[in-house]
Order: sequence, then C-alpha cells, then structure tokens
Amino acid sequence: MAILCARLLEHVTLKARPDGNLVAAFDQHNIQLGKLGARARERAQQLRSGVPLRSFTSDRSKAGREIDRLVRRLARSGLIEFCLSVSDRDAPKVVIEPQMPDYWPRAASLRDTDVLMLSRFAYMRRRSGTLVLESPRAGALFRIHDAKIAGMLAALSQPQQIKRLRHKVRFWGVDLLSLLLDSHILIKVDRRRSSNLRQAEGDTHLALWDFHDLLFHARSTEGRHANPIGGTYAHADDVPPLPAVRPSWPGKKIDLRKLATRHPPAAARVMQCLQQRRSTRLFDDREPITLVELAHFLDGTARVQSHSRAWAVEKIAAVEYAPRPYPSAGASYELELYLAVHRCEGLARGFYYYDAGAHAIVPIPARPDELEMLLRGAAYAMGVSAPPQVLITIAARFGRVAWKYSALAYGLILKDTGVLMQTFYLMSTEMGLGGCAIGLANIDLFEKMTGVEFHIEGPLGQFALGRAIGAEA
Repeated sequence: MAILCARLLEHVTLKARPDGNLVAAFDQHNIQLGKLGARARERAQQLRSGVPLRSFTSDRSKAGREIDRLVRRLARSGLIEFCLSVSDRDAPKVVIEPQMPDYWPRAASLRDTDVLMLSRFAYMRRRSGTLVLESPRAGALFRIHDAKIAGMLAALSQPQQIKRLRHKVRFWGVDLLSLLLDSHILIKVDRRRSSNLRQAEGDTHLALWDFHDLLFHARSTEGRHANPIGGTYAHADDVPPLPAVRPSWPGKKIDLRKLATRHPPAAARVMQCLQQRRSTRLFDDREPITLVELAHFLDGTARVQSHSRAWAVEKIAAVEYAPRPYPSAGASYELELYLAVHRCEGLARGFYYYDAGAHAIVPIPARPDELEMLLRGAAYAMGVSAPPQVLITIAARFGRVAWKYSALAYGLILKDTGVLMQTFYLMSTEMGLGGCAIGLANIDLFEKMTGVEFHIEGPLGQFALGRAIGAEA
C-alpha cells in the first residue's frame, strides 16, 4: 500500500512564537495559524519533509486533532502539497498539487471488476522538466516522477479492468488510480449501459463540451486553478511592451478626417455615447443607484424582446429563440445576469437572478460571506477599496451554443460577452450612471452561490454599476 503524506510547499516556513501561536511565513506574508500544544508544534515541523495523512486523520488525541486542523487550514491557504510514496525511505512517485482551496485527497472505491480509462479532458504536459497530469475538472494536478506511471497512464487511453492492471503495475499503483478517479482524471466505464464514451462521462451537459473549450474556461477564470492570473506583467523583463498604435502599413494614405466633419443627428448621438464612455470605479454611496434606474438599465440592455420557435437539423429538433437588445451568435442568447447588490435604493442587499423573460429579479439565498467575497473581489480587481453598488455577473448556459457549434463554441460565447459589456457601457453612459467592465470571474464561488455546476452554467465576466463620483479612462 502506498503512503500518502502532507508536505509544506518549499517556500513556506512554520514559525512558533513564544506564546504558542504558529505562523506560516512565505513571500513576505504571514498567516496566523492559532495556538498548538507542545507535541503538536513538534509534529508540525515534520511537515517540511512530510507527515503521513493516516498518522493524524485517524488519531483522536489532542495533538492528532490539532495537526488535522492545522494541515486542513494550510491546505485551504494553498500552502500544502501531497506526496505518494512506496515507503518512508523512497522519494515521492507522485506529488499532488491542490488547485482549489477545498481540495483534499480522497480515495474512490475500486473493485477488481471495475473498468477505468482516462477522461477525455485529461492531459499530460511538460512543466520545468516534470510531467504534469491535469484536467479542468480536477481539483488538483499530479506531478509524475516515475516513467512507469506515465506508461500506465498511456495504457488507460483504452478501457482497462482493475484486475488486469494489477499484473502490470505494483500493487500500490491502484491507490494512485483511486485518487485519479476521485479527481475525474479517470472515469469508470460500463460498456453494457452505453457504448458512447462521450456521454458515459458525466452528464449530458458535460457531453456538449469540447476539450479545448472546457480547458480555456477553467484556466482563464478564477476558482479552479492555482496559476497566477491578472496583471502580473510576467514578460516585463524579457519583452518590451508593444506600442499603443500599430505602425502604419506602407502605402499612400487616404485621409478620412475631412470626410467625417458632419454626422446625421442619430449617428452623432451614438458617437457621443461612445466618446463619453468611461470606466468608473468609484461610486457615490450617499446617493446610490435606485431600483427604478436598475429596472430601466436592464430593460434597455438585456430584456427578452420576443419569442419564436424554428426547426433545425432537417426538422429533427425544434429550437426556441428569445432575442434581446444585443446581437448573439446564432441568436443563441445564452448569457444570464446575476446581481450582487451592495447599495441600491429600494432593493435589499443580496444576490439576485435577472429573469430576462419576465423582466423581474429573483433573490438567491447565497451565504452573506460569499456575497461579501464576490463584492470584495470585484473591488480588488478594479483597484479600489469600496465594492460597487451593483455587481452584474455575466454567466453563460454553455449548452445553448455548444449544441449547435463545434470547435468555436466558447470563442463565440466570449464574443457575445464583449458585445453585452459594450451595450452596458453605452446604456450606463446614456443614463448618466457609472460602469466598469471586470474581466475576472470566480467560477468556483459562483457554483457555491448558485448550486449550479461550473460546466452547466458559469461566469465569464462582471460589470460594476452605480452612481459615479469620479470617472477615469
């Protein structure tokens, strides 16, 4: 049987203070971990090399309970990794890097008659000289330090029965298989029930996703990976920034400025909104946006205009259409709006869904700490201290587009999101309100607040809305 250990990340140090409090120090940051008894503090220092999970998860002594709480808190802060070894003396064969704060390794139940194969979303790549196995569905990635394991994983591109695998790998390798199954990197296959492997993996919503689309969604948002994200200036030391305006193409120019001196009245109004558009990050909480203004804003930007139905795929299926004020790929209108209300006259603080068909908002019973996390995350993304008065999360029902389009479904959804954000900007400018597009969204937090799995409906971006006290370009 393999040994699964919890180990501190290399750059993390545990420091015990004279009063008994333990502190995790890393990258000029400190996290207070609370007081531990003398025996627990001594065992905590063993986390540098690794402590077997079973040595404290099943230990009901005071020290065992304290170490259990400590390791779980370190894991929630992203400061722990897990190592799988054959024995205490051997180097780890596999290192598990959590990608989500609530990840904890669990061994899925396996029988000799079970048939396993790699998920179609699983992939292996090189990272700094090490093979990494991961999936957008997994809460952790697996660093592979044994070439034989890589060979075993390659064999799982075809369905393999557990009892046959036991003859090909050491016995402890089945422990790894159970961890990979729990992470959705491996799946169980029952050929008697379905010969369609795409539909055998998960639900019908998951069957609509292409590999590259789900990977792009999970890795370009927050919540399901531990990679740096946002304005990190990762290449500032290696590559100079590109100029703001592209150098002109060679050839004789045709000057358009003298042709654009006068505009029709309607065009002039649109141009004025476009030119006056600003991203507003500071809002006047002494005079917040009103529910009436919010209703007008949603009416002008996102309300369903009509309903229709048409046959598709040579009259195999009837498709419903519900056009809204902005254009959408294939008239899919897959985007949905969720409102995190901080301050709005006439509307209580809370989390709401906008029903575009009924032009109504419906409260969602999200936890107060999750609402606060959502609003504070938006403030952080905008670089300000105060949350927006209303934060609109733009989410997508992915199946509306993926049912029709192959290879470009997620790209079309992103384009629709950009179109809607520009519509928000124009409407807020016309109404004299302030708005700011926010490119980040936390898909794990959204799933917790709505109860909808991230591959069924998930956020793509946010828009801060309210009464402006200052505007900036």
